[in-house]
Amino acid sequence: MAHYARILNGIWKADLEVLVIGEKRTKPGVSVTEGKPHGLRWWALAVLSLVQFMLVLDATVVNVALPPIERDLGMGAAGLAWVVNGYALTFGGLLLLGGRLADLFGRRRVFLAGLGVFASASAAAGLSFGPETLVASRFLQGAGAALVAPAALSMVTLLFTEQRERATALSIWGGLAGLGATAGVILGGVLSDLASWRWIFLINLPVAAVALALVPWLVAESRSSSGGRGRLDVPGALLVTAGLSLVVFALLGKGEAPWVSIAVLVPLVGGLTLVGLFVAVEARTKNPLVPLRFFSRSGTRSAAYAILMLANGAMMAMYFSLSLYMQQILGFSPLWAGLAYLPLCAAFFIGIGASSRLVRRLGARTVITGGLIVAAAGLALLSGVSADGSYPNDVLPGMLVVPLGAGAAFVATTIAAMEGTGEEDAGLASGVLSTAQQVGNAVGLAVLVSLAVDRANGLLSAGADPSVAVTGGFAFAFGAAGGVLATGALLAFFATRSRVAPWVEGDRPVVELR
Repeated sequence: MAHYARILNGIWKADLEVLVIGEKRTKPGVSVTEGKPHGLRWWALAVLSLVQFMLVLDATVVNVALPPIERDLGMGAAGLAWVVNGYALTFGGLLLLGGRLADLFGRRRVFLAGLGVFASASAAAGLSFGPETLVASRFLQGAGAALVAPAALSMVTLLFTEQRERATALSIWGGLAGLGATAGVILGGVLSDLASWRWIFLINLPVAAVALALVPWLVAESRSSSGGRGRLDVPGALLVTAGLSLVVFALLGKGEAPWVSIAVLVPLVGGLTLVGLFVAVEARTKNPLVPLRFFSRSGTRSAAYAILMLANGAMMAMYFSLSLYMQQILGFSPLWAGLAYLPLCAAFFIGIGASSRLVRRLGARTVITGGLIVAAAGLALLSGVSADGSYPNDVLPGMLVVPLGAGAAFVATTIAAMEGTGEEDAGLASGVLSTAQQVGNAVGLAVLVSLAVDRANGLLSAGADPSVAVTGGFAFAFGAAGGVLATGALLAFFATRSRVAPWVEGDRPVVELR
């Protein structure tokens, strides 16, 4: 709490500096003096982080609310799957394009446009009176989120140019983003039981309204040096968007069909082929959507993207399996299943609060590696769940350990993922980071849940009781997710640099991890 109190104290001091600066006053959101960050940057971070929290929350908030949606709208299993998957498909597939649009045409402009789309789609989803409207709204929500997320993170990166401040800002950002998935499960259960499932969408509207009103006042416009004059790489944009969308579509469809089915293999092979063509096009085009040197220039940054994919996949599989275990095996209602995540939220806050200090003292590599090992140990505890278990004995210990490590690791990995980014490519870096998270979610959920189902079917074939077989599948998923996090820890140890130090790109100090 003292850590956050110092942040709030810094906000008030910064605002006071703007008020007493006298003749150096400028428009809100613009630097007071050349080379100095503007005094409202902490307020801007608060608003932008709240929006990112909302975007991540919307990926999981519908999971617990699916039964009442099914009852009210008469949706079948396939329709319910697309209520969840439609958002992930467009969000993951359009992120790189959204990041590049933000670099070329203005981060604030793209952010506001995307947020308007997201808010409109949220209203349509909350007021839906048919399955088609709800599914279409979820697709549109994902498209808006793909514009908002990279633009928001790039604005945060450029608002904080001093080494320690940027580390603190990215710590808050990464921590709240990681917390959003857990909060979504809690909020979905509470709102569905106490109010209506429609509020899981309508609650986005006041958040969006606040951001639409304040961001133009708090944040100045910025774009890459080429600005709007730069040509968008249309072939690259089409190839990567279609390729990632097909890959995500295939992985999401894995829940309803085996790996060797046409429904999975055709879009998967087609998507990977388009991604390969995208790499070939980017190597030859004059103004690429994603310059390949962006990855070769920083091994730490590239490793961080891979770690985010692994960590997000493992955590998404954990949320999915844990929610089902509590409802199907322990008999929890949606409300109590949501409230059961409150200790996990509290532990996440502890991990988040400690991370920025630990990065400065121990280095990013140590924090990422140690955090993932701790989280993997928590998943090992969860892998001991049993069919006749209980929440205090089988769930709570692992639920407390996992977020302590994951909260610290997510924050440190976000800092590493933004290494060396400046005004020219902040949107690109943000888009790649968000893409890694979303693709990791889809891959982790598809692969680990598929392995869990195979394990449960194997136990059933061997004559096990159905509840024992299902629990065995959940336990296997937790253990496999722990193995994924351990792999991420090895990658962090061998492929990332440790200490945070400033370096200069042009005249702008940015963060480098060495």
